[in-house]
Amino acid sequence: MLVTLIAVAVLAFYVAFNLGANDVANAMGTSVGSKAVTLKQALIIAGVLEFTGAVLFGHEVTQTLATKIANPALFAATPQTLVIGMTTVLLASGVWLQIATSRGLPVSSSHAVVGAIAGFSWVALGAGAIDWSSIGLITIGWILTPIMSGAIAALFYSQIKRWILEQPNPLVQLQEWIPWLSTLLLGVFGVIVLPSLTQPLTNILIEQVGFKIPAYDIPLLTGTVAAVGLTIISWQQLEEMGRGEDKDNRSKKSPISNTKSLLPNPVERLFARFQLLSACFVAFAHGSNDVGNAIAPLAAIVYINRTGSVPTDNIIIPLWILILGGVGIVSGLAIWGKKVIATIGESIIFLQPSSGFCAELATATTILLASRLGLPVSTSHALVGGVVGVGLVQNIKSIQFKTLKGIAAAWLITVPLSAILSATFFKIAQVFFL
Repeated sequence: MLVTLIAVAVLAFYVAFNLGANDVANAMGTSVGSKAVTLKQALIIAGVLEFTGAVLFGHEVTQTLATKIANPALFAATPQTLVIGMTTVLLASGVWLQIATSRGLPVSSSHAVVGAIAGFSWVALGAGAIDWSSIGLITIGWILTPIMSGAIAALFYSQIKRWILEQPNPLVQLQEWIPWLSTLLLGVFGVIVLPSLTQPLTNILIEQVGFKIPAYDIPLLTGTVAAVGLTIISWQQLEEMGRGEDKDNRSKKSPISNTKSLLPNPVERLFARFQLLSACFVAFAHGSNDVGNAIAPLAAIVYINRTGSVPTDNIIIPLWILILGGVGIVSGLAIWGKKVIATIGESIIFLQPSSGFCAELATATTILLASRLGLPVSTSHALVGGVVGVGLVQNIKSIQFKTLKGIAAAWLITVPLSAILSATFFKIAQVFFL
């Protein structure tokens, strides 16, 4: 059995590797495309934050995928069937993610894993073993996510373009808008990340000190302080950038000044700082959410091996499994992530920091709203929709529709293809192991 566990752990690492190369690249694609950060910087930042999010907060999604998609009660009498099924899930989703990544296509790892679970469950126990309501929600999410994200991105960018970028003195306008941008940024991302970060502190204060603190007070206080701090720092940086630009415009003697003139203007440089911060939040949130796609089958198999029964409710995820998923994600991002980063950041539209910031903000807002509605969503779908929304405001002719057709085709076939692959692998495994 030890050999089996090692083999399954290797498969889980393989899925995490491909997830890192494909899905994680979405978090930094727009930042690289807009030149807010270099590819090397993006890989380092996303690697650290994805790993941290995966290890600290990756257990909840892992529990859901391990126990909710296929009805575990139906496998109670034959836990070995579930072991083989979850192994084929890892193999099928990993293969599809690798194929998509090799072509630079951003797809949903969540959809791949859910499709694979549905595929083996159908072959093993029939259509009744599948939670069809979950499949229906995925379909709804696939349709709504890019539309919602595109609409929000178009709204954000149109307002920034009108009130800041197209004004006679955009520096002055940006200075007035900085408090609102800071509040908007930290408000949207804070709702996603801060409650998870501050909940342990809230619990400690309540249990150890006896403070009666509502769950939302600490995130609210933290977000307020952060927004004020970001505003003050941004004002100072904008003033320094403005002075630097004036100095460069007055000096034409040195070739260095000509080099500086090729850099983004102060407005775009400051938006690059905001965009980098937004990308950091996306990477952290993504790591805490999507690592479950890679390690949930492994967690279920380890549970069966340890207890001899199938997991029917919340299970404790061993720390080593979370670390395995985190390391796999970072490895895939570092080695192979640049393909999907290039597609998101450069092959759909031309991005600047201001437009990339709007696309990322729309992505996070969409994920948050969909989560509140209970809809399963895809970071890939949301971010592509956000980029297209910005393109519609810029100029519809700037959108590379050939690239979008390839992405849409990959989205359409992810669930059924993963299901077919998993079902095929399961039938083959049945011959040898059941």
